[in-house]
Amino acid sequence: MYIQNYQITAMIINKAQELGLCFGVRRALKLLQDATERYGRIESLGSVAHNRHLVEKLFSMGVTPIENIGQVRSNVLAISAHGTSPEILEQARAAHIRIIDTTCPLVHKAQISASELADEGFDVVIFGEAEHIEVKGLLGWAKGRGIATLDAQRLTEFKGEFRRLGIISQTTQAQASLEEFIRQAVDLSSSVQEIRIINTLCEITQKRQRDAVDCAIQNELMIVIGGYDSANTRHLTEACSQIVETHQIESSRDLNNNWFIGKHRIGITAGASTPDESIEEVVAKLSSVECDFR
Repeated sequence: MYIQNYQITAMIINKAQELGLCFGVRRALKLLQDATERYGRIESLGSVAHNRHLVEKLFSMGVTPIENIGQVRSNVLAISAHGTSPEILEQARAAHIRIIDTTCPLVHKAQISASELADEGFDVVIFGEAEHIEVKGLLGWAKGRGIATLDAQRLTEFKGEFRRLGIISQTTQAQASLEEFIRQAVDLSSSVQEIRIINTLCEITQKRQRDAVDCAIQNELMIVIGGYDSANTRHLTEACSQIVETHQIESSRDLNNNWFIGKHRIGITAGASTPDESIEEVVAKLSSVECDFR
């Protein structure tokens, strides 16, 4: 008679050194908390950060996301941590709307870089996702002289038009991807007389990506916690997936026990807009899972 032997053992859970809410999002949350305590319910132009649970938490505090300035009812408008364009800020001021600007300081530095490059006569190339709210804002700061793309080949569409080229990046892009983009852009820009590159990457994001990779190397499976529409969370997932089996979830409800069969060491990281309580809930649920080695 064949007897199947298996061992049930506790799971070892390892968190990346740095994960979860970054200082920019924590700063935004503090500004919004102060604003709701002072003014009551307010509106935010889009989601303050890309995390469904965080948006729900903010709504309970009194922050309602809207799509455009015409929907403002409280006369108080919050600008998200991703920032916005100068045109939208001017529209709000012209309508006498009080602005609560939670733009991340590092995003604001990228905005100033785009503005200064445009003022100095550079055409501005933003390495980023053209439909991302941060990138849309950066294009506004480029004053009509900017394009946004993740594909350097797009520069060939403008061959002969660029003479002075400035390159910046969406703050949450991966450094290796930016470096490859710059290499290709330089190769394709033989007619350009001057190229200026300003590193607008968020070093905190880069550090978290490195920490996530280090965590992935040491574990048999990675869980990445964060919104599915969050760019920085997606980059964490992509980086970890190159090393070990990786699953991105929004909350503990998304965990699947089948992922952990035969796995003993589980790593965890989280996007920059993931609330602390979401991480704690995932850790608590994983701690109750027993590893089955059959």
